[in-house]
Amino acid sequence: MNIVIIGTGYVGLVAGGCFAEIGHHVTCVDICPKKINGLKQGQLPIYEPGLDEIVARNTAAGRLHFTTNLADAAPDADAYCIAVGTPPDEDGSADLQYVLAAAREIGQHLARPAVIINKSTVPVGTAEKVRAAVSESLTARGADIPYHVASNPEFLKEGVAIGDFMQPDRIIIGADSEEALNQLQTLYAPLTERGARLIHMAVRDAEMTKYAANAMLATRISFMNEIAGLCEKLGVDVENVRLGIGSDSRIGHRFIAPGAGYGGSCFPKDVRALVNMAENAGYDPHVLHAVETRNHQQKNRLYQKLCAELGDDLSGKTIAVWGLAFKPGTDDMREAPSLALIHALLDAGAKVRAYDPVALHTASRALPHAAQENGDLLLLDDQYSAVDGADALILVTEWEHFREPDFNTLRARMHRALFIDGRNQFHPDDMHRHGFRYIGVGRGHAIA
Repeated sequence: MNIVIIGTGYVGLVAGGCFAEIGHHVTCVDICPKKINGLKQGQLPIYEPGLDEIVARNTAAGRLHFTTNLADAAPDADAYCIAVGTPPDEDGSADLQYVLAAAREIGQHLARPAVIINKSTVPVGTAEKVRAAVSESLTARGADIPYHVASNPEFLKEGVAIGDFMQPDRIIIGADSEEALNQLQTLYAPLTERGARLIHMAVRDAEMTKYAANAMLATRISFMNEIAGLCEKLGVDVENVRLGIGSDSRIGHRFIAPGAGYGGSCFPKDVRALVNMAENAGYDPHVLHAVETRNHQQKNRLYQKLCAELGDDLSGKTIAVWGLAFKPGTDDMREAPSLALIHALLDAGAKVRAYDPVALHTASRALPHAAQENGDLLLLDDQYSAVDGADALILVTEWEHFREPDFNTLRARMHRALFIDGRNQFHPDDMHRHGFRYIGVGRGHAIA
């Protein structure tokens, strides 16, 4: 099939590269010339393991192309995928301006019957708005070309997106016409022929499924963080509790790790958007409000734990931060817990020395007041340089190579052997043997 992907952000670029990898001819369209020129030269705007090789391989094979002009790709398109951003509006609702702008442009250039697929995360009822926008553009040009609108939400996890696409848990197809369903079945045939499960439902059902999935995962995280707080009050080790409940087949081990709260591009905005949808429908989403409240509070927990040790006035104190991305395997810092922590530390007068193996470039944009030398906030390219003279080390992102640090080097280079583990990556007894005062999340009590 000839596929046009509108938007070369995380969803669009991963989908475009992977659709090309399974044999389709793909043209990715973006209005940003700098981004498109970079992609033509093999420079990706995001970090995702394995994506650069897929883009390079399929570009060289002639299956993957990049352009700023939708008209270049429209004549041969069998399907259009809308994969643009839906940032939160002031009231928490999803801003559809980019989705509808893409739909209008498709209508301006549609040259043959095609299916228009929403891959962006959009509120229930967006397909109708897309259909109306396309129809408006077609009417304006006096054209009568058949088209169908479908919903095909993505469920990619940053850091393992290639595997998620190629070996999906499920492929959700929201289609209200036989023609749209047939097109999407053809689109995904290389995967379903290998055993991938395709689930067909109505368009509105598919739109809701995406939000419900992300809200459920966010709920599990916030629930476990709430249990962790109770464990600290009662002298209970939450890691044993997590092992115990995760062993129940009805619950499982995924998304029940306590920590510093969730961030990223999906969970925060999608929970807010679902809250907005509920309230607009006259329904009070008590659980979702609680999920948001707990997550907001959780992002302050590491700072509170530090102040309990060093006091509220951190003037003259140096704090090392390991991990800036909202999760390992990505350079994404959107709503990352590290941002809340760093801003709180700076406001309290501390000097912050931060390191992340991948997200330093992203951090320089998210924290524009950061300096490479001197200044209250330094972004360093070595994990041990970050701890020089530190009064505490706070682990925020559980990158794999943080798991086996040289503890002797850490102790020697730190001013005070205080380790706050925001992801419970280490065992309290082991850290005590290494000479650290260790504080985890929900570990019952601090180990000295």
